[in-house]
Amino acid sequence: MPPAATVDRPSNVSEALARGRLGVPAVIFFVLSAAAPLTVVAGVVTTGYAVTGVTGIPLAFLVVAAVLALFSVGYVAMARRLTNAGAFYAYIARGLGRPAGVGAAWVALIAYNALQVGLYGAIGAAAEPVLQQLFGGSPAWWVVALVAWALVAVLGVLRVDVNGLVLAVLLAAEILVIVVFDLAQVSHPAGGSVSFATLSPDNLLVPGVGALLVLATTGFTGFESAVVFSEESKDPKRTVPMATYLSVAIIAGLYAFSAWTMTVATGPDRIVDASREQSTALIFNLAGAHLGDSAVTIGQALFLTSLLAAMISFHNTTARYAFALGRERVLPAVFGQTSPLTGAPRVASLAQSALGLVVIVLYAVAGWDPLVQLFFWGGTGGGFGVLLLIATTSVAVIAFFARTRTAETLWRRAIAPGLAAIALTAIIVVAVDNFAILLGVAPDSPLRWAIPAVYPVAALLGLLWGLVLRGRRPEVYARIGLGAESAVAEAPPAAGEPAPAGVEVAR
Repeated sequence: MPPAATVDRPSNVSEALARGRLGVPAVIFFVLSAAAPLTVVAGVVTTGYAVTGVTGIPLAFLVVAAVLALFSVGYVAMARRLTNAGAFYAYIARGLGRPAGVGAAWVALIAYNALQVGLYGAIGAAAEPVLQQLFGGSPAWWVVALVAWALVAVLGVLRVDVNGLVLAVLLAAEILVIVVFDLAQVSHPAGGSVSFATLSPDNLLVPGVGALLVLATTGFTGFESAVVFSEESKDPKRTVPMATYLSVAIIAGLYAFSAWTMTVATGPDRIVDASREQSTALIFNLAGAHLGDSAVTIGQALFLTSLLAAMISFHNTTARYAFALGRERVLPAVFGQTSPLTGAPRVASLAQSALGLVVIVLYAVAGWDPLVQLFFWGGTGGGFGVLLLIATTSVAVIAFFARTRTAETLWRRAIAPGLAAIALTAIIVVAVDNFAILLGVAPDSPLRWAIPAVYPVAALLGLLWGLVLRGRRPEVYARIGLGAESAVAEAPPAAGEPAPAGVEVAR
């Protein structure tokens, strides 16, 4: 008698993200939300003018965009061959070796957590004028931060396309108000005529341009995250390249145009003083003068939702990094579990939410400044970490194509990533030299070296952990960088059988 048929029941634990849920527009929403356009236009642009005194910010955004476009050539070429939510971690592991990949993973976790958690420090300040206008008062910053935290925590365990829909609504409104503000500024030029003075290349050939380029680079942070969502994309080989290139182009155009229109509205000779006097309120004050108080209220409300959208995007990115590391057992295996109902990286998402809660409570109890000591320092430090990862990945791309000898043009496999690596390294050197300026602290402040030093220390410790795994847990070491293919590397092939596709000899 034949055995009774068995029915495969779905497991309540999964190690796979939900596939086929994100198209090009959805991925772009995640990427642009991480870039937080209104936050950058209102905050980074005015801070750049105020801190550096250099008026070449519109051109600085275009220069940085050109460098990142060069980086993207090799980045997306590698993305066509590797589909992995670990992104930088996976690429560096496959290009420079597994220990280097683990070091990059530790850097990525610190950088993205700093970016995501740091945003909780800003949302209270962003909410204050809106709540004051609506209710005549505003609660403590940490109350607003906890409300935002709860919303992000709930969305983090829901379907990724639900998050994408929320971001689509928030982002569309955010970009619309930026464009309206920009058109109002350019149609009301100071002195009665539109000036193009700040678009002259001479504005970049001055002292202080290094800090300006670093600030401009932080405005693009998040553009690289298209690869993080590759496993959940409908067609990764098409989605990731399109989303990456379109995001860089949209961000560059929006930021450069906005930075220029501000100088038109104030006058090129007044933009630095106006930024120092009014700070992040400058764009809203200009809107109030040209469009009325209602436009200011709408803009301030969307500034609030811009921060919320960035939180959602960075939360999803950070959770997927932790998931990728858990799936490959670099972190405890529990981090590699996804929800059977939503396909979201459940444990990694909850862990990220727990960290955010701890930080909010710690800052509230200690009475630390949430805007400077959490948002500004966290954002600057996190952005620097991502910059280090981008530069390292440029080198990893070259090494990957040189080692695998995969059919690819010389431009994509070596020239473009090589030029990007040189340019990015130069920006990093300038960033380290100008870190006190970037943080707004005294040149002799310990933070001037402590914050950037976190990353080489983390990278070294991660590299050492990778070497420990190679010696003591070779079965885990073999999984590093394989992504969804890591499951087939769990056990070695039987004698005489070929190794599964994608599994390399351990390096």
